[in-house]
Amino acid sequence: MSGADIGIDLGTANVLIYVSEKGIVLEEPSVVAVDNKLNKIIAVGTEARKMIGRTPANIDVIRPLRDGVISNYEITEEMLSRFIEKIVEKKGFGRFVMPRIMVCVPTGVTEVEKRAVEDATKKAGAREVYIIEEPIAAAIGAGIDIAQPNGNMVIDIGGGTTDIAVISLGGSVVSDSIKLGGDKFDEAIIKYIKKEYNVLIGERSAEKLKIEIGTAVKEDEPRTMNISGRNLVKGLPVTISVSSTEILEALDSCIEQIVIATKNLLEKTPPELAADISDKGIIMTGGGAMLRDLDKRVEQSTGIKVTLAHDPLSCVAKGTGLSLSSLDLLETGGNFKK
Repeated sequence: MSGADIGIDLGTANVLIYVSEKGIVLEEPSVVAVDNKLNKIIAVGTEARKMIGRTPANIDVIRPLRDGVISNYEITEEMLSRFIEKIVEKKGFGRFVMPRIMVCVPTGVTEVEKRAVEDATKKAGAREVYIIEEPIAAAIGAGIDIAQPNGNMVIDIGGGTTDIAVISLGGSVVSDSIKLGGDKFDEAIIKYIKKEYNVLIGERSAEKLKIEIGTAVKEDEPRTMNISGRNLVKGLPVTISVSSTEILEALDSCIEQIVIATKNLLEKTPPELAADISDKGIIMTGGGAMLRDLDKRVEQSTGIKVTLAHDPLSCVAKGTGLSLSSLDLLETGGNFKK
């Protein structure tokens, strides 16, 4: 694996790793299980996620990243190390030589936050570390030629943040990042079910509702789904039926914040680039962008065509890995930090 390049989408909800010439080789939840008695990590990724809401008192299941940035440095470092070890052991790379790694971060993170990502990645086994902003990586991963003097608008909705940028000549001309993504969608659903039904559901149940019947526009024929939780009055398990209309009501405020942020950025976009965007449309990427008809909602609100990228969940990881072959362009655009 000598000279191999690795791109890491270090997301609040998921970590995706892209290896040059091999594509996406790892996709795991950004979750870690810690045994507090032994002061030891006992599981990461998918194994740890299965433990959410099911652990004894001595085990905590935590997310070491919040709102797209590291909230627990040591655990993030250990999680990254284990993921890198996993791709070496299971993907047949042979002897592992320390790679160059590009890691993406949300738009507008501080230098301290960037340094934390860089240090954690180096300690996890990188020879050289580069940092790239998520919308740039998302654009590259979505197949956009960012080197051209044309305006391209990307909305990347991750687990912790929504990053919006207008890109031209390899850099962000205007950009914004709001601390709202798929995790906030889940929280809004939990809050709604608690308020309307007096029933408490877990994160995984909320995510299931979002994926199965979540929508961003009103449906002519609402869909329904049964979900189980705990009745807060009786304290007993209960199953309720929830409709897609109710999930829309739960998510409406979050969706509107994304729409408003998009409109505000369009207002700040230089006229020539705004004309390009009007002609070519807006690209949406990220797992949060997969909410049913979210692209339609943004299109209705802005009057500009919105397209969901092919395989939106992996765009950032793919673009992060591919960007290592375009370092000169990215350096000119001022969008990565070594």
